[in-house]
Order: sequence, then C-alpha cells, then structure tokens
Amino acid sequence: MMASSVRTWPMLLCGVLAIGGCAVGPDFRRPAIPAPTQYGQAGQPSATPASAGADGAAQLFRPGQDIPAQWWTLFHSPALDRLVRHALAHSPTLEAARDALRAAQENRLAQESPLYPSISASYNPARFKTSRTYSPVPGNNTYLYTVHTAQLSISYMPDIWGGVRRGVEAASAQRDAQRYQLEAAYLTLTSSVVQAAIDYAAVKAQIDTTQALIVSQQAVLSSSIRQQALGQLADADVAAQRALLAQDQATLPPLQQQLAQQHDLIAALAGDMPDDPTPEFTLDGFTLPRDLPVSLPARLIEQRPDIRVSEANWHTACAQVGVAVANRLPNIQLGATPGVAAASIAQMAVPGYGQWMIAGTLTQPLFDGGLLRHQEHAARAQYDAAAAQYRATVVSAVQDVADSLNAIRTDATALAANADAEDAAARSLAVARSRFTLGDASQVMMLTAQQTEFQARLAVVQARSARLSDTVGLFQALGGGWWNRTDDHAPPSKG
Repeated sequence: MMASSVRTWPMLLCGVLAIGGCAVGPDFRRPAIPAPTQYGQAGQPSATPASAGADGAAQLFRPGQDIPAQWWTLFHSPALDRLVRHALAHSPTLEAARDALRAAQENRLAQESPLYPSISASYNPARFKTSRTYSPVPGNNTYLYTVHTAQLSISYMPDIWGGVRRGVEAASAQRDAQRYQLEAAYLTLTSSVVQAAIDYAAVKAQIDTTQALIVSQQAVLSSSIRQQALGQLADADVAAQRALLAQDQATLPPLQQQLAQQHDLIAALAGDMPDDPTPEFTLDGFTLPRDLPVSLPARLIEQRPDIRVSEANWHTACAQVGVAVANRLPNIQLGATPGVAAASIAQMAVPGYGQWMIAGTLTQPLFDGGLLRHQEHAARAQYDAAAAQYRATVVSAVQDVADSLNAIRTDATALAANADAEDAAARSLAVARSRFTLGDASQVMMLTAQQTEFQARLAVVQARSARLSDTVGLFQALGGGWWNRTDDHAPPSKG
C-alpha cells in the first residue's frame, strides 16, 4: 500500500504540472486595423503655398520621415528649448505619472506571488496545567508542563488553469498602459508649453500692433486738433478721430489680461509660481519648420501614446476573461506544516521531537447565485468594449492627423492672402494720408483706411500664429517622437 502511494504522488504531480501548462481564456492578438494609405480623399500635396514676409515660406511634407524626440528644437528658439527642458524637470504632472508607472510595476510584480509557494514560520511557547481528573499528558507524568512548538506553514495552489498567469498578464498590460500614459503626459506637457509660448508671442504681437496704431492715431488726432483750430476741420471730424482712438485703446486691457494669463500658464506648466521669471517670446523668435514629417497611417498606430494605452487596456480586458473563466473551474490547494514540539528549547535540537502534516484540498464552486458566471459574462463584455474603444481611438488619431494637415495647408493660404491684404491696406493708407494732407480726401476716408490697415496687420499676426500652432498640432498628432528618446522616465523601484 505504501509503495502504491509513493508511485501515485509523482504521477499526480506530473498531471497537475501538465494541466498547468495551459491558460484558459482568449489569447490576445492585435487585429489588423485597416489603416488608410493616405490622409484625406484627395492626394496629399507635397508642399504648402508660399508667401512673402515672415513665416511665409512653403512647408514641405515628408511622408515616412521620422520625428526627432526633441521636436520643439525645430523652431530654433533657444528660449523655448530651455523652457521645455525646465518644464520636463519640474512638472508635478510628469512626476505623478512617473510615480503611477512605478506603482503599476510593483503591482505587476506582486501579481506573480501566487505562482510560488507561500511559507511562514511560527514559534509558540505555551504553559499548560492538566486536571488531576485526567492522566498526566506529557511523557514525564507531570500535571504542569511547557511545550515549545516551532513549525513552518507551507501552502501552494498550482495554477492549473492559468488564472494566476492571466492575472500577471493583465497586470503587465496595465503597467504598459501606465507607461504609455506617461508618454502621453510627456507629449501633452511639451506640446502645451510650446503652444503657450506661441500664444504668448501672438498676444504680445497684437499688443505691439495695437500700441503702434494708437501712437499713430494720437499723432493724427493732434494734427486734427491743430487743423480744427485753423478752421480746416469740423468738430465732427475731430470727434470721429477721438472715437476711433478710444475704440482702439479699449482693446488694450483685454489683450494685456490675456498676456498675463499666458505668463501664468507658462509658469504653471513649468512647475513654477506666477511670480517666478519666465522668458519673453516673440513671433520673430520662432522659425517655422520647413520639413514636416508625415508618418504613414499604419505607422501612426505604433506612435500615438493614446492608441498604445487603448491597446494595453484591451489586452488587460482580454486577460481578465481568462481570470474569470479560471475562477469557475476546480482548484487544488496543497499544504504542509513541518515542525518541532518539545518540553524545552534544548530538546528542539534532539531527534524524535519532530512533527509534520501534509494535506491536499480539491475545491469546486457549486452554487454562488450566478456570481462567477455573471462575472465571466461581464469580463467578456468589457473585452468587446475595449476592442471597440481601440478601433475608435485609431479612427480618431487618423482624423487628428488629417485635420492638422488640412489646417497647415489652409493657414498657409490664409497667411498669403492676409499678407497681400496687409500690403494693399498699407498702400491705401499711405495714399489716403497724402490726399488728406493735400485736402483731397476726407477725414472719414483716412480713418477708414487706418482701421483697414490695422485689421490687416492683426490678421497677419493671427495667421502667423496659426501656422506655428498648427505645426505644433501636427507633431502632437503624430506622437511627438517619444520612441526616439534615450532617457527613461520611469524611476527605479524604491523598494
């Protein structure tokens, strides 16, 4: 009988290990997403229209060209580069994302613990007294005695159906999701800093343009007042000039408020306080990148952090199905408690006082009110939802790139048109001033020409800003080049 048991245990162990080689539930495989070969229905043009003046150069689209990790350096602004690097070093948002990644890594390692036996040790000294009604319990026939018990508790549940391994797989996917969340935070931070600097420069340019116009209008008003004193202008003409000057002066406070808000935004993105010094930016301090990389749509799936996050979430949902299925199947619990029980500590080292117990338990859920069945159905529904969300994220990403490319082309055309309009308005204003000086044009005509030229100058400022902003949007839509970065944002474990 003993020989039969000795032969049975190895066979049972081999059977358990053989069954444990499988894992229930679906295996995650990324499906082939039918990505388009180009962005938009029409063929992708190779360049944007060119125009005269600042930021009027044509931008060339380079399909398949890679994106540098420090893409913001393509604007050739040393102040911008310093600001972005400062923000990367001091941003609390990025620090929080790093800590979340470290926590996800530790959770993944913790998820592996059920794959190994659990071992704990205990030592229990106890003093006993036996009633004289009973025979003395210990071997020395005394009613008062002490027992020192030291033992190990060993338990192990073989991962027969792969539920634990599916849990590790889910934790690994969650760690990957957090990794790409960190990359998304990095991309969002750098893009927001660059965009805030451009917006600051744009508002400052609008303020400079408005202040220059106000100075010009004040000079015209002074001249009008002198002409009125000589009887050459009516009171209505001077009043019209005063009204136009006051109208343009009223536009300054909102612009100054916007400038202050942009300053505070830049400080916040950099992890600083509003009273900390921040660099000054002007539109002329940025160089519009001439060559624009355009990743192929199939490559975009690998580059966008949000797509990678969605893929990792899908992977997590897939693994959770396996966990839910394994929870419904039979499981084996193995346990052993080797130890020593002696009347004194010295006896614990003497042979003959050892004791042990080996046990195995087979469990199978029989009735739980449908809990495990519904949990499996919920896991499968979440798996389907994650798959749909992944497809939606891919479609949205392709749309973002297409919209950015369309915006770049449209804004280049708009800048060319606004630059031409500014030249025409400047010539018209010069003619109107000359004619007004000679008495050949009315005050209304000159005021109209002034306002037209002012609006044209502001439109050019906005168009220049839009070209820079849309270029930033394209780099962000394409993923920002994080895959070319050599630094590691995830700090080492603090354990």
